[in-house]
Amino acid sequence: MAVAKKIRVGIFFGGASREREISFAGGRTVYDNLSKDLFEPVPFFVDSAGNFCLIQWQYIYKGTIRDFYPNPEEIEQSKFDFQIYAESIKSKSQQAKYTRQLGKLIKADELDKYIDFAFLCLHGSDGEDGRLQGLFEYHRIPYSGSGILSSAIGMNKAVQKKLMHHAGFNVPAYYLIPRSEWQRTDTKTAFLKNAITTCSLPIVVKAANQGSSIGISVCESEDAQKFTDAVEKAFFIRTIEATVWQDLDHNARITYVRLLADIRDGIGMPIRCGKKVIYHPDELFDFIEHSLQSKQRIQLEALNFESDVIIESFIKGKEFSCIVIEDENAKSVALPPTEIRKGKEVFDYRSKYLPGLSRKITPIELPLEQIERISAECERLFTELHFSVYARIDGFITDSGEIFLNDPNTTSGMLPSSFFFHQASEIGLTPSQFITYIIATSLSSRYGDIKDGDTSLQLHKQLMDAIVAGKSKSENKLRVAVMLGGYSSERHISVESGRNIFEKLASSTKYLPFPVFVSGNRQKHHLHIIPINVMLKDNADDILEKVNNYIHHPVIDNTIIRLQNITQTFSSNENLTAPYEISYADLKNKADAVFIALHGRPGEDGQVQAELNKINLPYNGSDVHSSQTTINKFETNEILLHAGLHAAKHKMFYKRTMLKML
Repeated sequence: MAVAKKIRVGIFFGGASREREISFAGGRTVYDNLSKDLFEPVPFFVDSAGNFCLIQWQYIYKGTIRDFYPNPEEIEQSKFDFQIYAESIKSKSQQAKYTRQLGKLIKADELDKYIDFAFLCLHGSDGEDGRLQGLFEYHRIPYSGSGILSSAIGMNKAVQKKLMHHAGFNVPAYYLIPRSEWQRTDTKTAFLKNAITTCSLPIVVKAANQGSSIGISVCESEDAQKFTDAVEKAFFIRTIEATVWQDLDHNARITYVRLLADIRDGIGMPIRCGKKVIYHPDELFDFIEHSLQSKQRIQLEALNFESDVIIESFIKGKEFSCIVIEDENAKSVALPPTEIRKGKEVFDYRSKYLPGLSRKITPIELPLEQIERISAECERLFTELHFSVYARIDGFITDSGEIFLNDPNTTSGMLPSSFFFHQASEIGLTPSQFITYIIATSLSSRYGDIKDGDTSLQLHKQLMDAIVAGKSKSENKLRVAVMLGGYSSERHISVESGRNIFEKLASSTKYLPFPVFVSGNRQKHHLHIIPINVMLKDNADDILEKVNNYIHHPVIDNTIIRLQNITQTFSSNENLTAPYEISYADLKNKADAVFIALHGRPGEDGQVQAELNKINLPYNGSDVHSSQTTINKFETNEILLHAGLHAAKHKMFYKRTMLKML
């Protein structure tokens, strides 16, 4: 019997926008989680000039784009050890040379020879603003997410607010500052007065066409300088005073320029000052040094500038984010909204993407009636803005119960910890299964958008047939228990590692993983099989709390019922089973092998290995003896020294001895 051809999914990531690193990380997540039973992943890196590169797979696992593009081994070394973006390479042919080193450059009209479907992980301009969507429609290639019009609306915050106000949504008071007006007006106090008159203090200042909370500030007082700094931050303009620069020592000046040249924290390169364009951070450092010797101040602005800045009223209340998807009848359905608890006032770029700076509480802690109103408003906005397939809608609910929806996005961040996967897990979908659903829904949506004959429908039918056939094949896969958590100080890192392993195995053709959370102490290990939504909680302590106090929330239960046709097709019942404890003997009956993703104790000290040896269950990594040895750094060094190998000189100090000395 002939093997059905897999759908070739082009995963597009990178791009020219300030969010390219988030796009890169999201593309890697999709690449890892794309079901290898159903799809053939085809990774496309989009460089800073918009070229499509069929990238070699090893580059996908670099830390950041700048680790491989431009090639750090070939570009001239920065005298200040700055990492270099491609925009700092003046020659377009040289930029293209560095791109060609990563793989094969593919022209837009050749893409259909390599892919059947485009999964878009690009953010910002040329990614989620409708331009790329238009290119794929022109070439009759179905793609993920919303279409051209809704993508353009989703990118422009000023247009969004007008449409939302017209449709009867609560919209905070706002004031728009065009860049041209700001630049030609010497005195900025009029803008501040207009902003306060329109919006009242405190006010939020943000770029009109940026995502990931790039360029956002809060002004709490009528301080003209702070307001000017906030607006110029959003326009990607920076004024440097000579007195400020001179107060910095040499290392502080290097750090200043490093942050200034960074697309996430600063204004990015290239930079213009008057008629001069500066491409390289080294050149920028020298220019600032020289210019401020004779001038009181200089003004720098990014060539990749923002056209409009929005000032809006600060909304005080609980902040939330909600993923809305289309069901099988193209009707919008909100997934359980997540409360964002952040460590600072603004949920900025770093709060969104760096672990530990914010927490996700799903569903948001509110009375049931208020959660349902949030969901209903998000669904209504999804429909009003003509979104399709999925969207992420952020907002606030005030103490008085008013709901303000804010900055709807047609493309969500797709990092492993993103709202996109976090909320899908609440209805029992693993990241791999949710991506499959997004592709299936996108194929249905594109049939009406791009008029490609029956191509999209044929691909949809092929996919659905393969999903049905694949459910029987899963019985022949190797069952792998992924052990994560533990009780050491490294338990949170273990959770990250375990999730990573689970997701890679879940998308494979050979393995059927299930998560096993480990807690307890040296005397007693507690093993719990946990559902997907618990596995994707923020950290090990949150998981343990859910293990001990698992509650069926009515919002989640109602959403599962509404989407039961989807979960029955794309998921499995085990994904929604409440946590339950098992013994090591029970584990023997449920798993064919164990992947130990535990850090510290237990897991690296031989304890778990010893228990698995008793039941003759194979596992990854070292055996009991070597694990017991290497967990002890003193004993490890002693062995190395006695073997004639180089090791640091060392001495053992015991806690009881140190306490006696106090």
